Amino acid sequence: MSEQVLTTKNKALQINLDPSIFGTISEIGGGQEVSRHFFQAGGASGTIAKTISAYDKTFSDTLYNKRGKGRYVSEGRLEKMLKKEYDELVDTLEDSRGSESNFFVFGDTVETLNYHKTNQGHGWLGVRFRLDPKKEANTIIIHVNLFENDGLLQQYTLGALGVNLIYACFNHYKKPNSFLRSLMENLDRDRVEVNYIKMRGPDLDYVDNRLLGVQLVKNEMTMAVMFDRQGQVQQPSDMLYKKNVIVLRGTFRPITYVGFDMLKTSVGLCRKEADYHKDDTIVLCEMNLDRLMRKGDDIDEKDFLDRVDILNGMGQYVMVSGFFEFYKLSDYFSSFKLKALRMLLGANTLEKIFDESHYQDLNGGLLQAMGMLFNEKTKLLIYPFKKKNSDELITTESFHLPEKYRHLYEHLISNSFIVPITGYRKNILGIYSKEVLKKIQEGDQTWEDGVPKYISEMIKSRKLFGYKG
Repeated sequence: MSEQVLTTKNKALQINLDPSIFGTISEIGGGQEVSRHFFQAGGASGTIAKTISAYDKTFSDTLYNKRGKGRYVSEGRLEKMLKKEYDELVDTLEDSRGSESNFFVFGDTVETLNYHKTNQGHGWLGVRFRLDPKKEANTIIIHVNLFENDGLLQQYTLGALGVNLIYACFNHYKKPNSFLRSLMENLDRDRVEVNYIKMRGPDLDYVDNRLLGVQLVKNEMTMAVMFDRQGQVQQPSDMLYKKNVIVLRGTFRPITYVGFDMLKTSVGLCRKEADYHKDDTIVLCEMNLDRLMRKGDDIDEKDFLDRVDILNGMGQYVMVSGFFEFYKLSDYFSSFKLKALRMLLGANTLEKIFDESHYQDLNGGLLQAMGMLFNEKTKLLIYPFKKKNSDELITTESFHLPEKYRHLYEHLISNSFIVPITGYRKNILGIYSKEVLKKIQEGDQTWEDGVPKYISEMIKSRKLFGYKG
């Protein structure tokens, strides 16, 4: 039997009635929606030390950003808010009640829908809190996108989400996935998306933020999460802003010489484009969530982290998404302010893209999917595929294409929406990731011929993917 979900009011009241929880609520941009819930629940004098809303930008800078410029709705601004308010709380109250209080500071900096409804509501929310008066504080930060087309509704969502976050910090910190699911209690998933979370502190040192990110996708709280080259979770719109993005989809279990060559040749193609700059280009290795699951409903956590470690070791960014179809992935990227999107795939996958059976849920079928896939910033870069036990290559010229889509395809080719990759290494085309993985697990040493030495050394030293040598 599932646990009863408390209302937002009951969560606020439960916190108010806990004599050990005491702190500050600081809110910028969306009004004082979180603190309002605690005052309306009753007994707030037992919980609230101070509330503040530095709504004016000059006041915000004076309080939280005296030494420089910076964006107001950003993780950096939120971190400064939490530090400043928590330090003040401890300095003021430690002597009088510190021995019996678990101090906390909730902060948010939010952009809600403007009067003309020309912006996208989003915000950063976080809590700095301690669970033992003798310990240092923990910190949890999330980023959310607000989807409602009404400013008042966005404020209500923000208030409920803030109460959920504070409640979870004190009641679900031992179970990260329960923590995540509780954030959406009393909220609809079409109203808000949580696409970033980071936990740290003495009571949270067991948490791997990479796994938390994947759980956001699994719980359908967001459709994708992204990790930088160091494996740190990043907020997608910040990481991708005005970037050229190259996406390679795969299992990467492990990445082989073919995968390396696909990345190398695609970057080479992009270098020929007028707006290409190395510093403005991100290569994302994307994994579909379904490929991370064990039999059943659990994520194979070690296997996922092994793959991320290898890709990060190569200097690659990593993405995990809940998208199966390419047009949905392209449509997702279209919501960001990219310079360009290049999706890299094998010619055998091109056959699947022109298979109309994949688009039966769309009223416009394949044509509608193509319109979503090929926006003005998107191109497909096609790498040849060698058929198993054959010398035959599948290319942009030889893949199976239904005759009725011949003219559509010729249009896409002639306008460079689909671009064949040249200059590839012909001698490696017979390497298949599934066969390499099978050889690793069976102890067949010839698997090392399919991957670069760096990868083979890492697999052997860390005994990845079932290696038992």
